Amino acid sequence: MRTAGVLNIFGKLLILISFCLLTPIPFSLYFHDGMIPAFLLSAGLGAGLGGLFLALFAPEKDLGYRDGFAVVVFSWLGLAFLGALPFYFSDKMPLFVDCFFESMSGFTTTGSTVLTQVEVLPESLLFWRAMTHWLGGMGIIVLSLAILPLLGVGGMQLFQAEMPGPTKDRLAPRIQDTARILWGVYFLFTAVETVLLIWGGLSFYDAVCHSFATLATGGFSTHTASVAHFDSVYVETVIIIFMFLAGTNFSLHHPGLKGKLSAYWRNEEFRFYLTLCTVATLFIVAVNSYHQVYATFGQTLRTAAFQVVTIITTTGFGTADFDQWPPALKILLVSLMFVGGCAGSTGGGIKVVRILLFFKFARLQLKSLVHPRTVATLKYGKVKVPQEVMVAILGFLALHIGVFLLASLAITALGVDIVTGTTAVIATLNNIGPGLNLVGPAQNFGHLPPLAKAVLSFCMLAGRLELYTVAVLLTPDFWQMARRPLFRWQLARASSPDNSSPYRS
Repeated sequence: MRTAGVLNIFGKLLILISFCLLTPIPFSLYFHDGMIPAFLLSAGLGAGLGGLFLALFAPEKDLGYRDGFAVVVFSWLGLAFLGALPFYFSDKMPLFVDCFFESMSGFTTTGSTVLTQVEVLPESLLFWRAMTHWLGGMGIIVLSLAILPLLGVGGMQLFQAEMPGPTKDRLAPRIQDTARILWGVYFLFTAVETVLLIWGGLSFYDAVCHSFATLATGGFSTHTASVAHFDSVYVETVIIIFMFLAGTNFSLHHPGLKGKLSAYWRNEEFRFYLTLCTVATLFIVAVNSYHQVYATFGQTLRTAAFQVVTIITTTGFGTADFDQWPPALKILLVSLMFVGGCAGSTGGGIKVVRILLFFKFARLQLKSLVHPRTVATLKYGKVKVPQEVMVAILGFLALHIGVFLLASLAITALGVDIVTGTTAVIATLNNIGPGLNLVGPAQNFGHLPPLAKAVLSFCMLAGRLELYTVAVLLTPDFWQMARRPLFRWQLARASSPDNSSPYRS
């Protein structure tokens, strides 16, 4: 690992987020909430630290995959820390572990919160809370690729380390152009949803915050009751549509916006994703109708569709307390939490394509048992799936189960009951937001022990970066390859013909 180059990029990203920390100031001026000093101080600290890294460490051109892993993980940790400062300086959240949890939940688009009443936070801070979603949704690393062509040839390594899903689709020959296309689609959808929500009666402030959270599949709302606060069929319908779009592979939206709508239906993952949403919604409607949970069929369908889409896309908005639904439906929703959105979407979870390929693989194994002499080929669409891809998927599923079990053991060992503890891990590891019982949609994570919040913060990071990116940094072999960082003056001295290399003893 080229440590100096990694720290140089880390400094650039800190400066970038420091500028983003200034965006809530107009809202602070409008609402007179007194948060301007907190944002200025946070931005100043971030810019100062970023500038220090730039002054100490020179950039390096030849970044490898190891460097990409390090940049992504260190950046997300650093940005979560920097994003927590406004919460801490606001004096509304005295424990820094709570501030870090809230910030990590925002940047990883998890949406879990430690707040009992969201409205206690100043309006500009709630805007920053929603903006952490929006920045983390498509990925802060992809953002840096789109507007700062400073990462050189290491760009693809960073893109592969950060983008969710087993495959990364290039929409343009250059990675910077691909990132710009993705962010262009992302920005367009955000703007369109904002306009539609304003048309539905929301203020500009509420519309922007909820659009940020929707397109990022985050789930932070400006109200404790979440989307249920508006009690509007129109608002819920708009949000359902854009949550579904956000959970779709963004590489499909580019041809779709050009009028090639058949690109969606030709994609096998999209068809499976649509089928899951439809079947799950109909099942919930049937069970809730049987148990007469709601008075009318319209309300039953409305709540079922919203909860299915918000869960499978890992958004986490709420219009109903599904923890009060029949047990079969809670099992279904928890199962959907593991599935998540499509590869290349802003959603978390295992991803629809991995689940689809796993089912296909299992079916082939059963077929081979019945017909041992049959030579079967695993295909995705019309393309044969390479063996190494299937091995990687099986390895990912095994790692996902292992992290889930270890984190659940850690949380329940701290005294948290098994339903609350395990669903808290599921909700954070898959970047959902709410779980069941004491962390259900009508509850929060504030009552958990500080150490439990730290474990769940790690689950958010690991889940957002798809486990392997974080797991690689936990292996001893990774650090054995790390170089000692060289300061700029050491490089200048080494380049002089009168001085020997600083690597020599």
